[in-house]
Amino acid sequence: MAKFILKRLAMLPLVLLGVTLLLFGLFNSLSPEMRASIYVKDPRQLAALDEVIRKYGLNDPFHKQYSRWIGEVLSGNLGYSETAKMPVTEAIAAFFPATIELSVMAFIPIMVLGVWLGTVSAVHRDKWIDHVSRFISITGYSLPSFVLGLLLLMVFYGMLGLFPPGRYSLASDLIIYGGNYQPYTGMVLVDSLLNGQPGVFVDALRHLVLPAASLTYITMALLVRITRSSMLEELGKDYVRTARAKGLPENIVVNVHARRNAWIPVITIASILFVQLLGGVLITETVFAYPGIGRWVAQAAVQLDIPGVMGVALLTSTLFVLGNLAADVCYALVDPRIRFQ
Repeated sequence: MAKFILKRLAMLPLVLLGVTLLLFGLFNSLSPEMRASIYVKDPRQLAALDEVIRKYGLNDPFHKQYSRWIGEVLSGNLGYSETAKMPVTEAIAAFFPATIELSVMAFIPIMVLGVWLGTVSAVHRDKWIDHVSRFISITGYSLPSFVLGLLLLMVFYGMLGLFPPGRYSLASDLIIYGGNYQPYTGMVLVDSLLNGQPGVFVDALRHLVLPAASLTYITMALLVRITRSSMLEELGKDYVRTARAKGLPENIVVNVHARRNAWIPVITIASILFVQLLGGVLITETVFAYPGIGRWVAQAAVQLDIPGVMGVALLTSTLFVLGNLAADVCYALVDPRIRFQ
């Protein structure tokens, strides 16, 4: 297993190299004039296009431009984001912790409820709980996330005033930027506890409830369907019938024997879903005015903030590779029959 993990980690630079070549190739497919116009914000400065092309070497051969750019990336310089008004690395450090916080808060109920509903639905096939589970999965899979988000805001914030949008309230903002608060991780829930501010923790948790609930309902639908189909396949196999014939309790048959063998496709989907959450959930973050990385990269894309878009693309690519590695390791932990040579 250790050898397998080291091999996969050794492949990470090759994967990132391919991603950087693809990203830079797409950007380089634009003409030098079009790329130079990104740096010329005032139409009256169009005469400066030639100067920008010369300054940044936009007419150089592809390999020279790429080597120059990748050298900056490897040195930690991802460029300057005009949207965030700061270097891209600082922007990622500022927005990514919020997305991590939201992703974790959503992923825990996604896993717990998704696996439970899928298992119960398979065990009680074609009964009322199965119909309810399929209704939840179908509506969650087909319901647009912005519609669900607006409905949740209308009911729980507009009518009941319980869970506001944003990341925290003005009172918490005054504490966080008051001078004595130390942002150790950038995640408000963690930092508030480390700073001994339970009021900020509760306030941030209230702001996370609605976006996390929206993501849970939308994202959980796929996991429920995968778990149900995988469990139905396992429950129909000979070893399950043998276990029941031996008189084993039904909960042992389902939870110990069948569900463990049904984990492989569930782990695959779960790893993909978690990385997608970490990569930014644009619509949810926009609807709930949540300052995560998805909302920022959407603004960067609209304003042709190329360094910001490429920086997030590199981050997401790295997360997908690491997510696949974590899934492979979980395969072997769940099923000892799996051996990576």
